[in-house]
Amino acid sequence: MPRHLSGLLLLLWPLLLLLPPPAPAAPGPLTRPGWRRLGTRGPGGSPGRRPAPAAPTRAPLPGAGQPGGARGAGVCKSRPLDLVFIIDSSRSVRPLEFTKVKTFVSQIIDTLDIGAADTRVAVVNYASTVKIEFHLQTYSDKQSLKQAVARITPLSTGTMSGLAIQTAMDEAFTEEAGARGPTSNIPKVAIIVTDGRPQDQVNEVAARARASGIELYAVGVDRADMESLKIIASEPLDEHVFYVETYGVIEKLSSRFQETFCAIDKCALNTHGCEHICVNDRTGSYHCECYEGYTLNEDKKTCSAQDQCAFGTHGCQHVCVNDRAGSHHCECYEGYTLNADNKTCSVRSKCAQGSHGCQHICVDDGVAAYHCDCYPGYILNEDDKTCSAIEEARRLISTEDACGCEATLAFQDRVNSYLQRLNAKLDDILGKLQADEYGQVRR
Repeated sequence: MPRHLSGLLLLLWPLLLLLPPPAPAAPGPLTRPGWRRLGTRGPGGSPGRRPAPAAPTRAPLPGAGQPGGARGAGVCKSRPLDLVFIIDSSRSVRPLEFTKVKTFVSQIIDTLDIGAADTRVAVVNYASTVKIEFHLQTYSDKQSLKQAVARITPLSTGTMSGLAIQTAMDEAFTEEAGARGPTSNIPKVAIIVTDGRPQDQVNEVAARARASGIELYAVGVDRADMESLKIIASEPLDEHVFYVETYGVIEKLSSRFQETFCAIDKCALNTHGCEHICVNDRTGSYHCECYEGYTLNEDKKTCSAQDQCAFGTHGCQHVCVNDRAGSHHCECYEGYTLNADNKTCSVRSKCAQGSHGCQHICVDDGVAAYHCDCYPGYILNEDDKTCSAIEEARRLISTEDACGCEATLAFQDRVNSYLQRLNAKLDDILGKLQADEYGQVRR
């Protein structure tokens, strides 16, 4: 460089530093508002998403910072969907590019919980004609879905996007084809992938689809018409319109849809407010439940202890005893023992059965034996069952003794009278014998 030029630059350098920075370039076709280009950053946020929240002031959840973020901690999981892919396979999409589209679809399937009770997937293939490759009810596992996607082949020329959306609405999103009814609260979602300008009207048909409850995402590639994508997609556009410059990077959008279809696990976030148990529902919501022995209060959050003994739900055969709040235990009547189930009772003795027949007291002599006893002041009768008062017994005994004495005296009197008569007869006989003997002697 000539010496005089270098000197001139040294003189001008302070002035150059004072010049204002150049004005930003006017927005081009790839910087217009309402959609996001992969690899560019929207104001205050990542591509196609809301601005990132401020850094948390509390400790991060377990798993934060790992691949998948909160998903790794069980905070985020795939919510059930009725999902229909509407893919452009016109001639402008080269075979290798179409393979990239199928890889993109398969990668999204990998991030979802697939099943009859979870997410169901269908694919609508279109060009100048429309073909439903498979319905929502056709496959219920990831492997079969991905194999079916891999078998899809391009159709022909033409880009009939409106017809494809209408076909999806009329034939793919029906209960006969496997879509779930409005009472199920399962979202209906369609992702349309195209690299061209629609050759038919999409405005009215897309509006009808959105009005019917279908959430539309539009993914544009390369030469895709951005205005048409915005007409197709649901609001807000910055969350439903995506753009990639080539099919070579479309696969990177799969992680974006993984985030989009993530259902926040509010129970794992520990912000649910449930006093006892938080239960995730299939709709991305939750409800509270209580431990056994408690009932949910009207606020649907807190729990109150039940008096199960009062409710009669304890299951105790004999006696229910309330313990601490919400708890109880079973006991048995006297003479019974609690069985191993801690509910029912088995007889411990014959006396406990109440069929012993003792008038006063039953005394166990073992498991199967007993005898009767009487209260103080009573004695057991001869039947070994009933009891009599001691004074009454004594009276009965005295009466019997008196009767016995009278009988004896009467018998004795009768015997004495008989003996007296007998003696009299003997004396008479003896006298006669003596008189006879005396007469013979005199002769």
